Amino acid sequence: MLAGGVASLLGGAIWVAAAVAAVGGAIALAGLARHYPHRRLGLCNVVTLARGGLVAGLAGLLAAPQVLEGFVAWAALGVALLALAMDGLDGWAARRAGLSSDFGARLDMEVDVALGLILALLAWLSGKAGFWVLGLGLMRHVFVAAGWVLPALQGALFPSFRRKLVCVIQIAALIALMAPVVQPPLAGWIAGVALAILGASFLRDAVWLLARGRRA
Repeated sequence: MLAGGVASLLGGAIWVAAAVAAVGGAIALAGLARHYPHRRLGLCNVVTLARGGLVAGLAGLLAAPQVLEGFVAWAALGVALLALAMDGLDGWAARRAGLSSDFGARLDMEVDVALGLILALLAWLSGKAGFWVLGLGLMRHVFVAAGWVLPALQGALFPSFRRKLVCVIQIAALIALMAPVVQPPLAGWIAGVALAILGASFLRDAVWLLARGRRA
């Protein structure tokens, strides 16, 4: 009976993952058709879309967070690690093939944002950390929303290795929370440190944009 219940929950998760993949894939392909400046799709965008598929698979677990134990948790952790490891490969492939584009970079960033949000939701729903852990997945959304109130925050940011490193720390911390061996209070400490680092990074960018806005 227990096995049947788990199978039923996983079945629901698969349907959710398929729905997310279908909707996300349709939006991405429509965007490529309208805004992608090159004639070839290229390996770079195939990698980004594949990462999106992995993220959709993790999104399916939102329908059944209670199964995130034992083998399922380790398998999900492996999927998340693969999605993280593939980040950067698409940019490298785009530059190598001469297929770099603003749309491709934006698509890659949105996959990163979606991965962070889904992992944060899973950390909260599985009881690894409190509601506040969602800050690790919602920080960019809050930053964008703040830009509606303070237009200076909508300005373009300079390229930054620090920003990329903080993104890796954010995702790596959330992936660590998926491990069955990582339980409270350790999970809370890991998430808390990552949230502090992420918040400091966004604050630094916000201060820089606001200062530039005042000088303009």
